[in-house]
Amino acid sequence: MLLRFLFILFSIQFAFSQDHLLKGSVYAEGQPLTSASIFFKGTNLGTSTDINGQFSIYFSNIKNPELVVSYLGYKSKTIKISSETTDLGMIILELNNKLEEVVISGTLKPISKSESPVPVEVYGQTFFKANPNASIFEALDNINGVRPQLNCSVCNTGNILINGQEGAYTMILIDGLPIVSGLSTVYGLSGIPQALIERVEIVKGPASTLFGSEAMGGVINLITKLPENTSVFSADSFVSGWGEVNTDLSYKYRLNRMTTGLLGINYFNYSNPIDNNKDGFTDLTLQDRISVFNKITLINKFSIAAHYVYEERWGGEMNWLPIHRGGDTIYGESIYTSRFELFGKYNFNPNLSLQFSFNDHYQNSAYGTTLFNADQTVTFGQIVWIKNFKKNELTLGMAYRFTYYDDDTPATFNNISSHNNASKIHLPGLFVQNQILFNSYHTLLLGLRYDRNSIHGSILTPRLNYKINNSDKSSTLRLSSGSGYRIAQIFTEDHAALTGAREIVFTENLNPEKSWNANLNYVQKFILKEGIIIDLDLGLFKTHFSNKIIPDYDSDPNKIIYSNLNGKSISNGISVNGNLLTQRGIRISLGATYIDTYAEDNGVKTTPYLTERFQCVWKLEKKWKAIDLTLDITGTTTGPLKLPRLGELDPRPGYSDTFSILNFQLTKDWNNNLETYGGIKNILDFTPPANSIARSFDPFDSGVVFDSLGNALPSVNNPYALTFDPTYVYASNQGIRFFFGLRWRFD
Repeated sequence: MLLRFLFILFSIQFAFSQDHLLKGSVYAEGQPLTSASIFFKGTNLGTSTDINGQFSIYFSNIKNPELVVSYLGYKSKTIKISSETTDLGMIILELNNKLEEVVISGTLKPISKSESPVPVEVYGQTFFKANPNASIFEALDNINGVRPQLNCSVCNTGNILINGQEGAYTMILIDGLPIVSGLSTVYGLSGIPQALIERVEIVKGPASTLFGSEAMGGVINLITKLPENTSVFSADSFVSGWGEVNTDLSYKYRLNRMTTGLLGINYFNYSNPIDNNKDGFTDLTLQDRISVFNKITLINKFSIAAHYVYEERWGGEMNWLPIHRGGDTIYGESIYTSRFELFGKYNFNPNLSLQFSFNDHYQNSAYGTTLFNADQTVTFGQIVWIKNFKKNELTLGMAYRFTYYDDDTPATFNNISSHNNASKIHLPGLFVQNQILFNSYHTLLLGLRYDRNSIHGSILTPRLNYKINNSDKSSTLRLSSGSGYRIAQIFTEDHAALTGAREIVFTENLNPEKSWNANLNYVQKFILKEGIIIDLDLGLFKTHFSNKIIPDYDSDPNKIIYSNLNGKSISNGISVNGNLLTQRGIRISLGATYIDTYAEDNGVKTTPYLTERFQCVWKLEKKWKAIDLTLDITGTTTGPLKLPRLGELDPRPGYSDTFSILNFQLTKDWNNNLETYGGIKNILDFTPPANSIARSFDPFDSGVVFDSLGNALPSVNNPYALTFDPTYVYASNQGIRFFFGLRWRFD
């Protein structure tokens, strides 16, 4: 018996030690697939199908061989191979319907991306892993038409622009709820653990009909993971050559059979002052930040999440210490931020749901000798009812938002009473939306929102969206039109008003900004037999603003003057995105946006500051499946941007040069649970000019001569009549640097 067993074992081993010929063919939807991928699992041995969908491959010395057959757009198939197998015959692959992304940002209801009448862009974890960053703010840099813009060279604050429109017009949502707004606009995207984000959805153009104020330019919706769909434990940590350390941890736990929790922790530290441009100031703001996130879900019924972040950051002269905070000897900008968020959703039934959120944002700041302490509390609740009636899907909603805001600036100071009066804004609203499905080719979406602002009164915001597609949905045309509005809070959103030596001037009581937008979007998909998938996305947009608030840096170099525009502001543009995927593990993404933005005030036409004329993004990905290695090359090109100069004598250019940022990364997957990655950021070593901070050697203007009106005068030591000013900024001073990281998960 033993001898028989050994003989059989030897025979099997001998059979697989010989060259073994295996052949077959690969089909899908009745057609042969050219260039379908064929490889043995766990090896680098593979081939591809020919023009007739056929393949043949020799192998030997493979223990328990398994053949993997794959093709883009279709479900992969794994086949166990025995020693007697020589001809696999016809292998049929099925369409992978899971490739169809589900979105919620356009209509408030989960819907496939192709079915949505509202154009929505979706970016998943794979996209962000290609260029890892310490915050979502930085991670959005490689999205076409979306640009993180720095507003201060010292504290590195910034906001997100969509299609060239200022960051205050972009609404940031978490799980569809308005969490990041007002005071938190500048810092609210820091400290969100990226390991807990499932995807990011972006709507370009007004979305005030669904989301109210601040959604004039577009919406960025951060969708967090469902605890039940995550690993038990995961860790992602990286370090950079500049000394940055970022760590994301997540842990899944079960309270009972139906209830699951997800705990996430993010820690970021940068404490290595660097002054490569030799202006005496830190090139990158130093930061120490910890963030804790916890989400609990009761399947299909209830979810609630809490998030807390605390951050200390400072930038300024290299020898600044905390004892100098708020003083006039050594210049520094020091910001302490404490932020708490609570948000959730309760489903009464499949058609009726309650959404709620609460956030408190406290900021204690010192910009040189300018102290800025502010507290903002936002409470939000919304009931949404969605019901299908034959070819109509009706959405009704009631919302209420209360905003409490207090600071120590003119924004809340009452000149009559000489006391500080906190701002309290009540904003109830009603909205209705009807999506009409005429047939499988035509969809019409109509919506209207009514808001009653306790200060500014009634506001109506309508929308119209129309979609037409062909039978296989490879071609889709979308037409969108709608209005938006925004209630401005200058000090909460524009921190350039707080930094430097400029005086802040309000010429009038600021009225709500309003806009009308039209957008034409065309999407075309090609699936080629050669194993290539091509996606093309073309967009045309036009936005007309009224009552727009544009800061005036030019009328007086010592002031920033805020007033409503007495005229119009126009933003026109075109954007194109292209994606190419091949069977050989190559993915190429290219995007470009051209923007023509201008303002007319009393017949005078001007170009807004820090609005790009064009933007290009690109991404190249190459995967070697056999060795589980991935190469990512990402990059952006931006330019030129109009910059705020300090008068006619200022020698600094009025526009930035066109500049590019290029990044390189290699990722190695060791065992499906462990990844290591590393690369180089900003390979071209681009940084802004060293004189971006005017008179960095004299931050308190002790050597500046002023006239009786407070205007700087030319002098021997100051021939250009400059004052200290860090607002002349358009890109980070952080140059080339390497990074290395590790990801590990336990399922």
